[in-house]
Amino acid sequence: MNWTLVTNEWRLKLLAVGLAILMLGTLAFSQNQPTTNHIDVGLNYTVPPNIILINPPAKTTVYYSGLAAVISRVNDSNLIASVDATRALPGSAVKLNVTAKSLISDVLVQNPPPIAVTVDTLQKVEVPVLVNARAAAGWSIDPTKTVATCPAGQGISPCKVHFNGPVSWENNLRAVTSVPGQVVGKNDYLNQPVQLQNGTSNLDLSVRTVPTPSIDVTSADIHVEAFAGTTYASVPLVASQPSHLPPPNYQITGVTITPALATISGDPAVLVRIRNITLPAMDLSNRTSDATFQVQIPYPNGVTGDATTATVKFSISANPNVGP
Repeated sequence: MNWTLVTNEWRLKLLAVGLAILMLGTLAFSQNQPTTNHIDVGLNYTVPPNIILINPPAKTTVYYSGLAAVISRVNDSNLIASVDATRALPGSAVKLNVTAKSLISDVLVQNPPPIAVTVDTLQKVEVPVLVNARAAAGWSIDPTKTVATCPAGQGISPCKVHFNGPVSWENNLRAVTSVPGQVVGKNDYLNQPVQLQNGTSNLDLSVRTVPTPSIDVTSADIHVEAFAGTTYASVPLVASQPSHLPPPNYQITGVTITPALATISGDPAVLVRIRNITLPAMDLSNRTSDATFQVQIPYPNGVTGDATTATVKFSISANPNVGP
């Protein structure tokens, strides 16, 4: 081997080798330079057994960085975001920290900002299933022979629902199942859906919670009986004592109610106990002349009437027996 060819102008050749290595490194670095990206990932919640989160977000955005070749492998299966609510106390707009973690080494992850959720107490309650039934014209429903029974395998009579959910949803909680159509005679209705109600509106179980509320009975079997003959009665409408009387030196000289009578119908056993219907109390504290009110007629449960509202007129005048 001729070493003269190798060593001839060796400085230039060494410089060329160094430049080649530098160019190769620059090219490699340009294709694998540090990069930042972000991705939406699902949130994992840790919740104690006595707490429930209402409307917690299902996902969060996580920012991460690293060499391009490394972070190209990042996806929602190897990037984890979690929320620890084990020390959370009930309240609205409670802030909870979010922790993000990558399962791939050499990936730097930035924790997302905290989230705000409603934290409530998780409680299990027992609610009897009420039957909503309407009698056909000329018939009355016998309440003593109207019952909801849980389906086979859950044979509880009368049927009861066990609901495990937020305490705030359980105020005035009712479970109701309805008879399709109008009732005549003896009837059995199998597997009718049970609807939870909060007050007068249906409970919306589609609201996202962690954990998910549970209900052990979703349908019931109904037995209801109606007997022929509907009882009607006419009862007077009576004005209540005003919640506040007129100002000093003024007095009530008369009360007029229109209509004076209401025709009611329903279960005969209930009607016989109704002698009159008392209207809501009125506030006359700022009235120095005649005052007229339109009020709802408060019919007892299970009773309907031919009018829904009544007009109450109070005649008010100055008291002539009081001096200036």
